[in-house]
Amino acid sequence: MTKTVEFNIFRGSEGGEIVPDTTRATLGPGDVFVEISHAGLCGTDRLFRTKGIALGHEGAGTVRDAGGAVDQFRVGDKVGFGWVQKVCGHCDYCITDKDQYCTHRENYGTHGFEIGAFATHAVWHESMLIKLPDELECQYAPPLMCGGATVWEALTSDGIKPGDRVGIAGIGGLGHMAIQFASTLGCDVVVFSRDASKRDEAMSLGAKEFHVLQDGVAATGVKQVRHLMWCASIPPDLSQVLQRVAPDGTIHLLTISYQSIPTPLLPLVSNGIRLRGSAVASRLAIRKMLRFVALHGLRPITMTWPMTRDGIQAAFTTLEQGKMRYRGVLVGQRHLMGKPAVEVKR
Repeated sequence: MTKTVEFNIFRGSEGGEIVPDTTRATLGPGDVFVEISHAGLCGTDRLFRTKGIALGHEGAGTVRDAGGAVDQFRVGDKVGFGWVQKVCGHCDYCITDKDQYCTHRENYGTHGFEIGAFATHAVWHESMLIKLPDELECQYAPPLMCGGATVWEALTSDGIKPGDRVGIAGIGGLGHMAIQFASTLGCDVVVFSRDASKRDEAMSLGAKEFHVLQDGVAATGVKQVRHLMWCASIPPDLSQVLQRVAPDGTIHLLTISYQSIPTPLLPLVSNGIRLRGSAVASRLAIRKMLRFVALHGLRPITMTWPMTRDGIQAAFTTLEQGKMRYRGVLVGQRHLMGKPAVEVKR
């Protein structure tokens, strides 16, 4: 037997204004009704602000109801969700821990236009929800479900080993988590940034070296890295970046852009350097990442706003002005408990 549920969402609009709305969804036998307590603001959300869809794709909250066939979750469980909304479960990618590349997957922005994280609730199939560790506070979960998953996948699926020299370009929503993960995994972490004021913070997060980029170029004499995580908000200038990567090394492209970049073939081919894209992570990888985070006490650095129209617009403004340190989190009205509208947390 199915059930219809009604809840509030925030949509984008052609002019970029945030539009409150109410929607309905059917709660099927395998579906879970989640009350959203926290939602993350990802840089990718800027691409959807001018669309008329439910906004937000990384969230956390509490199970409030479930279909009769649900057996993984109970009312009161804390759960998280991310970019991928549905996978087939039986293709080659799904059965080999790469279900984020499922040939039949449904992602935020291409499917489920009434389901977002900027909302009071959402309906998800139980197979796509992740149970949160008891040690992890819900407010930190949304940034991990997307940005954290993206850097975790790159750091753990391509043969990176403890002691490897790993470069991280950009200390932002992705980069500050990449520094913590790579350092805790035992890597020799080297940070490249255009902002010299971030040196102390990068070192406190686990970096061993910090180099300021001038016009996209690091100072000469910097030892090459074996892996370079490109976490900066702008695409790389490969004519400069390739010089920083050791032969047989890898450049991991982790940010999304519609911009094309020239690729110098001679240094790429002659040095055997790989360019590798990476999209979030599989469900299994996300579970492992959350256990890792809980075990080592790692947390994203967040700024919080209330999950209201004005709060969402203020968070977008901070993001677009480049002032986000480092992930925006929207807090559901029932969970504000008198906290200030903007709060920076470590």
